[in-house]
Amino acid sequence: MHPRVLEVTERLIERSRETRQRYLQLIRGAASDGPMRGKLQCANFAHGVAACGPEDKNSLRMMNAANIAIVSSYNDMLSAHQPYEHFPEQIKKALREIGSVGQFAGGVPAMCDGVTQGEPGMELSIASREVIAMATAVALSHNMFDGALMLGICDKIVPGLLMGSLRFGHLPTIFVPGGPMVSGISNKEKADVRQRYAEGKATREELLDSEMKSYHGPGTCTFYGTANTNQLLMEVMGLHLPGASFVNPYTPLRDALTREAAFQVTRLTKQSGDFIPLGEIVDERSLVNSIVALHATGGSTNHTLHMPAIAQCAGIQLTWQDMADLSEVVPTLSHVYPNGKADINHFQAAGGMSFLIRELLDAGLMHEDVNTVVGRGLRRYTQEPFLEEGKLVWRDGPIESLDENVLRPIARPFSAEGGLRVMEGNLGRGVMKVSAVALEHQIVEAPAKVFEDQQDLADAFKAGELECDFVAVMRFQGPRSNGMPELHKMTPFLGVLQDRGFKVALITDGRMSGASGKIPAAIHVCPEASDGGPLALVRDGDLIRVDGVKGTLQLLIEPAELAAREPAIGRLSHNVGSGRELFGFMRMAFSSAEKGASAFTSNLETLK
Repeated sequence: MHPRVLEVTERLIERSRETRQRYLQLIRGAASDGPMRGKLQCANFAHGVAACGPEDKNSLRMMNAANIAIVSSYNDMLSAHQPYEHFPEQIKKALREIGSVGQFAGGVPAMCDGVTQGEPGMELSIASREVIAMATAVALSHNMFDGALMLGICDKIVPGLLMGSLRFGHLPTIFVPGGPMVSGISNKEKADVRQRYAEGKATREELLDSEMKSYHGPGTCTFYGTANTNQLLMEVMGLHLPGASFVNPYTPLRDALTREAAFQVTRLTKQSGDFIPLGEIVDERSLVNSIVALHATGGSTNHTLHMPAIAQCAGIQLTWQDMADLSEVVPTLSHVYPNGKADINHFQAAGGMSFLIRELLDAGLMHEDVNTVVGRGLRRYTQEPFLEEGKLVWRDGPIESLDENVLRPIARPFSAEGGLRVMEGNLGRGVMKVSAVALEHQIVEAPAKVFEDQQDLADAFKAGELECDFVAVMRFQGPRSNGMPELHKMTPFLGVLQDRGFKVALITDGRMSGASGKIPAAIHVCPEASDGGPLALVRDGDLIRVDGVKGTLQLLIEPAELAAREPAIGRLSHNVGSGRELFGFMRMAFSSAEKGASAFTSNLETLK
């Protein structure tokens, strides 16, 4: 093992010793000697099976059958989740074939950040993760189940499902992906049209035509944003079947993998004798593996929020510093848009997960000795699924990349380090995804232009007020202020200015996510402005230095002058409308970005 990986793992174990032990006691105490439904009162049990058919009722009365909860984020507005419409019946049929039962335990909400981007609904996005976690807990709360299948893909949905299901970590649980849509036009073509539209050089009809050729069918969006990062991390953590992440929907192989997930979760139940509950899979080593994979692929910056929040739910205290220390020694092995030109289907064709995991294991950058949903050891995930005469089999994956423009071996990485930098200075702490930013753009020293709304920046661009070097400070966008929306509405304008030769950067207490582009952006800055963070003290014209190479974030004024300033007060009007007023209580409870922007952190601290 690489000494840095061991060092981070060991200190994570030590830091989390008390809370992890308390978590394990909790889930082990929740596990029973037999099917939970066998301990229910007769009336409770009768309610739980009342709507079942005779075959399922008889199976559930016999305690040697497994009852599997199906929790789904299906809706047919999200392209990634539309295929889930058909999964529950496929799963139930597969379970009946082996004498077990599947019950649709609950649905969770699934909002699309792509649809709400730049709209008021985006301010519900982080809150939706917490709602999904709570809805998952409600679905599993009936004590009817021996295992669970989680159906989810996109941005806040997988983290929410995992956070909720970890509170029922005594149940064997498998995450079931739906797969990416087939490739449309290239991501570069799409980005070029967006930028030309921002400059007034493309019509709205041209823009719409481009977008619909990019997002054109069922399945996950094909760029390497939060949704596909979710899938990659779930597989690396051993929560998917090997090679399941990036198989396209509505294909025979996808259907076979869904059926096999149903079979496999029953093999992990207490009835089977090979009991491996979720809480024994998600541990310090699997979390370190996930961060290594995040860096090696230049994954979504949203996971600097999600992974600490997920870790907390398993009693583990993961920090940004842990993530940054790993980034220093993990090379970047893949270039998928926005880090490169390829999409996730090209990544899969070049060697995909099996090649990536083999390279990282062989380099000693991942822990091999971990639990997974297919047993002990991550080496199993260097295999790929195939159909042989209709039967699902696994074969060893490629030992060489089929396209080194997309996926490279450890010996020839795109970069010697990962794509994440912790930024720190007198403006607070944040993160920057440097894997998508050219080296010559990673350092900007320029006057501040302060904004509190994305539209204000767009208006300033259109008025010609941004034709200069500057650092955009977009503040009052943190979790406690307005729910921490993604801020991609600014991206085309800032990209245009950078292309015109201006030195531009962004600092914000908001988010940019996995679609973060070529602009140096220090994001998730905390303390956030609404909590009295230093961003509230910045004034137009202040000189700021953003250094993505050294990881510094500095307001270049005298400390005495800074201390004498009164903090600005953010707008409150944006917390009303589109249902935002319903989430005021949750915004008040959110932790800092560094602690996951979670409403649950203070409650989980009782595990100490």
